[in-house]
Amino acid sequence: MPTALRVGAYRFFFYAGDRDEPLHVHIERDDKIAKFWLDPVRLQSSGGFSRMEIGKIRMIIGEYHSKLVEAWHEYFGK
Repeated sequence: MPTALRVGAYRFFFYAGDRDEPLHVHIERDDKIAKFWLDPVRLQSSGGFSRMEIGKIRMIIGEYHSKLVEAWHEYFGK
């Protein structure tokens, strides 16, 4: 599970088996996890995050979007 980004308490990562899915990132903090599609950015699933925290995560993804997409392509290839 390569980590693409850490921002505060959040870890943004991919699972090795994610290759065959559209661009996305998993986010975890403590025992909470979410999955966001990256093109376009939208929530796919969430387990335990509040609406406010999902909004914060969405803003972080927007800020680091190009870095996350680049990390995806570096790990899985284009």
